[in-house]
Amino acid sequence: MKIAIYGSSLVSSYWNGAATYYRGILRALAAYGHSITFYEPDAYGRQDHRDIDPPHWCNVVVYPATGSGLAGVLGQAFNADVVIKASGVGVFDDELMDGIVSLSRPGAVRLFWDVDAPATLAEIGGNPGHPVRRALPYLDAVLTYGGGDPVIEAYASLGARMCVPVYNALDPSTHHPVALDNRFRADLTFLGNRLPDRERRVETFFLAAAARLTDRQMLLGGAGWEDKDCPPNVQKLGHVPTEAHNALNVSARAILNISRDSMATIGFSPATRVFEAAGAGACILTDPWPGIDMFLTPGKEVLVVRDGLDVAEAVQTLTAMRAAAIGQAALRRVLTEHTYDRRARLLDGLLTDLAGLRPAA
Repeated sequence: MKIAIYGSSLVSSYWNGAATYYRGILRALAAYGHSITFYEPDAYGRQDHRDIDPPHWCNVVVYPATGSGLAGVLGQAFNADVVIKASGVGVFDDELMDGIVSLSRPGAVRLFWDVDAPATLAEIGGNPGHPVRRALPYLDAVLTYGGGDPVIEAYASLGARMCVPVYNALDPSTHHPVALDNRFRADLTFLGNRLPDRERRVETFFLAAAARLTDRQMLLGGAGWEDKDCPPNVQKLGHVPTEAHNALNVSARAILNISRDSMATIGFSPATRVFEAAGAGACILTDPWPGIDMFLTPGKEVLVVRDGLDVAEAVQTLTAMRAAAIGQAALRRVLTEHTYDRRARLLDGLLTDLAGLRPAA
């Protein structure tokens, strides 16, 4: 099938945490013979910070972030068998949502792919006129990259015909064990962009722990932290490109995952970073959220910490041998159960079923 997806960016992870998710799932989906085109705006400096060139398995169309640029790419929606609007494009989100409904051809499968379902639901829940709410009766399904039953039930209550989680996972060809890199040696590393609904939790889990562990080396990666007050033992890395993630993950004694507020509350939303770190064989500490054991077993494949005090204690007591054992256990689990090839099998079956249910053009 010809698939058109309108999203934030496939080629750049700059201020775009969904990039590795798109790459993993779409690469695996293309292996089923689908022809995929990803439409992304030239916005937020992403094209100046590309991590990858356009891949052979997906056609990437970068359009000007202008009204005419938008009209040009939306006009191509009519040629697709499956038309997908992803959340969080950042520019013209409302117009894109309306456009995939009105400009796709009769018989096309129409989907909304929500890569931040807890935040989206909070935004649209009390607003019946929101473009996503208006579009739901005309969409065949909503895809999410997390949220479990709470998100499925929430979308059903708003009128979605179907909601299917397609969880984050591992692409072993991209994230895998590598040699240690002295640039990234640390006792604890956190990688994540500075966002309003994450910053307080970073203070609670990461910076508070760093303040207690003055003799330990901490690394803070991600965009937006340049002017953040941090303890002196915290080194700021800024944006870390995808090609450096493996070295970053394997070179620290432990990697810290900190969920955003909404994702921690709803749960069943493992971040891409969790699978990237596990794929490199890193020992992961994570804040608590419902559904962790669906993906990794606490105490064996991941360590769950409740606050900065827990983080500090875990770092102080974590030996190299135990960290390695936890990291290897996590690696085995994700390679067995949580790869994008497995997620793509689910998605391909769903698209095939939906296309079979739609009337011919």
